Amino acid sequence: MADDGLGELDDGGVSSAPSKKGGMGGLLPSLLKWIAIALGAVILIVVIVIITMRVVGSNTSSQTALPISDEYNVQREILDWYTSLGAIRTRTSDDIPASVIVDIALGYKKDDKATSAEITQRTIELKDFLRRYFREKTVEELRPQNEQKLKIELRNSINDEILSSSKIKDVSFQQFDVLEQ
Repeated sequence: MADDGLGELDDGGVSSAPSKKGGMGGLLPSLLKWIAIALGAVILIVVIVIITMRVVGSNTSSQTALPISDEYNVQREILDWYTSLGAIRTRTSDDIPASVIVDIALGYKKDDKATSAEITQRTIELKDFLRRYFREKTVEELRPQNEQKLKIELRNSINDEILSSSKIKDVSFQQFDVLEQ
């Protein structure tokens, strides 16, 4: 009897439980399962991103309007230009005078025949005024950084001293040369 019990215990180390299949048989289904999970996660993320972008994109316009300051929003008035004064040549009031050659265009309101006619009638006065104006200036006053100031002074002086029934809106230099010696 004792031998019968020992016989059951000692069967040569082989157990009666079913053994697993070795090698690729168990690895392939596990690998396919993880690939399918990863592929499903990627597809889910892509779908969520596409839906989110469509929702966000439909709430905004395709062109965003940027606020523009009133300073930049103002359109410049279109002017007619009187350019028949010709070049004016004179010298500055410096100790060693420089030569000044300037050709000025006078801007006035578009289609304003009265201003054009008055400028034409006063051409001689305008040329004389411009010659005297530049003769009273020094080379330092005629530097490029002062050009805008000169244009404003000229416009105001011409409107106040030369023209009577009309006004010019702008002065532009077609040529402005100061030749120092």
